[in-house]
Amino acid sequence: MSASIPKPQRLRVAHLNPRVPTEFDLQPDDVTRAAITEELDLEGLPKLRFQGQLRADGADSWVLDGTLTAQVVQSCIITLKPVRSTIRETVARHYTPHLGEPEGEEVEMPDETLEPLGQFIDLSAVMIEELALALPEYPRASGAELPGSAVEDAPEADTRRPFADLDKLLKGGGEQ
Repeated sequence: MSASIPKPQRLRVAHLNPRVPTEFDLQPDDVTRAAITEELDLEGLPKLRFQGQLRADGADSWVLDGTLTAQVVQSCIITLKPVRSTIRETVARHYTPHLGEPEGEEVEMPDETLEPLGQFIDLSAVMIEELALALPEYPRASGAELPGSAVEDAPEADTRRPFADLDKLLKGGGEQ
């Protein structure tokens, strides 16, 4: 009986075959999922899977296409009860060495899938980043509503009008 060799989660670009797509299927174990749970401040992460392929695009670029599936448990923003969510996201990244460093304080990227190509492509980092982006921002338990005092009422019309009669005063028609 031979033990299965775990597939690498960090791929050295120089070792990838440009003629054949590199398939990957990451299914973190309990210890790894517990670490991700803590890192992302979740209550639980019962299931997590990231699968897809990495293929060459031209002479020096790589394209990652994959699917992230997960079940996450977060605290309800109102009741703090556990809320279970199912996530299924399509992941697309384009790694290129020709991506320059953005200049200035605030730069808008033309394509969100573009990534700089280094010596490695870290599939675990991509998985965690995509999971963090896909998490519901304000998870709510079913039937959870804000109490009446917490909901802001419609603003009342401002009945004070400090300059309402200013024109009368300027014309001399005001009170004497």
